[in-house]
Amino acid sequence: DLTDDGQLLGVLDAAEERFGTATILVNNAGIPDAQYATRMPVELVDRVLGTNLRAPWLLSCDFARRLISARTGGRVVNISSMGAYEYRGGGAALYSVTKAAVVRMTEVLAVEWAGFHINVNAIAPGAFASEMMDGMMARTGADPTGSFPRARMGDPRQLDSTLLYLVSPDSEFVTGTVIKADDGQGGR
Repeated sequence: DLTDDGQLLGVLDAAEERFGTATILVNNAGIPDAQYATRMPVELVDRVLGTNLRAPWLLSCDFARRLISARTGGRVVNISSMGAYEYRGGGAALYSVTKAAVVRMTEVLAVEWAGFHINVNAIAPGAFASEMMDGMMARTGADPTGSFPRARMGDPRQLDSTLLYLVSPDSEFVTGTVIKADDGQGGR
């Protein structure tokens, strides 16, 4: 539970104890709000902000402190969303705001940590097959693929090569970048 500081702050300790100093962090957790902004209870606001923004910030900072102390470089890859760039209404405004903040977090931390050889990048997926997408389709009763140029959802495995590139030595000169992986689903 990324909103529980006791669990959140112990994650890197547990990983380090088991595997040694981690050099790759992928911030992939995220939850939707699925409600209009004016109808969201404070508890849901706190949970969405805590999971989608606060947790990646805290984990990234703890991760960077460890790498700086160990005098080794590393990679952070944040999973944002195309929702950071486009919102059509329908009740996911806070999700969109948190994913836009993840984009900016990626950019500023990349600048701050470049001198320590810590690259910070992000991937902004479009509509991919996932539990979150299944939930959205069940709530709305709509299949969004009809409005996509290729009328299809992404397969999560299609993100693998992008992620592997961002954590590989081949991306040494890439930091502060967000790669949009959406099959042209949204406008530009």
